[in-house]
Amino acid sequence: MAFIELNHVFKTYSNGVTALADVNLQINRGEFVFVIGESGSGKSTLNKLLYREEKVTKGNVMVGGVNVSKLKNSNVYKLRRKVGVVFQDFKLLPKLTVYENIAYPLETYGLDSAVIREKVMDAVERVGLKDKIRSYPNQLSGGEQQRVCIARAIVNRPKLIICDEPTGDLDPKMSREIMDVIEKINKELESTVIMSTHDKEIVNRMKKRVICIHNGVVVSDTEKGKYLEYEDN
Repeated sequence: MAFIELNHVFKTYSNGVTALADVNLQINRGEFVFVIGESGSGKSTLNKLLYREEKVTKGNVMVGGVNVSKLKNSNVYKLRRKVGVVFQDFKLLPKLTVYENIAYPLETYGLDSAVIREKVMDAVERVGLKDKIRSYPNQLSGGEQQRVCIARAIVNRPKLIICDEPTGDLDPKMSREIMDVIEKINKELESTVIMSTHDKEIVNRMKKRVICIHNGVVVSDTEKGKYLEYEDN
């Protein structure tokens, strides 16, 4: 059984815009998958359905055997504990140190401080920021801030890591470094990684599975694929 399954998924917003139309996908545990497509194609909507920021209009979304589309709102937090999300704009809390930003989600779970410290230090080691744990976000470069975001996403060793344009605000050199970190984590933690991106160079260099969405429809799904420019006929 696939780790992630989307069966005949539709998502239509209240303004009448259909973001996804009859999407069917299967993604195995531990896979690294790029999701590409022009702005407004449905990439971000797909991500949000996986961690239940949005609910499907029709169809089913399965994550690790759980029907996310049928999950009660009161149980969404259980799903979120198993999913790490890396955002383009970092979403770091400016008045908290690197350590505190990474520890924050664990503190909301009520974990013991010794357990939190062990998990946080493991995460900062994995992203190469051990010497920055007392720094604040405004003292870090963009690449370092994104590493903090990645550490926060992986601090609970999630089974699924969703990356929404994680290199969108970074220069090419920093983008390559961030991708190397994410690929390393994918292998070490055996977490499934789903990454939406516009970065052609990264997609073409890494030769992972590439899913292309155009106008809410999956138009291509290729193993070891390249960046695809899709246009209407």
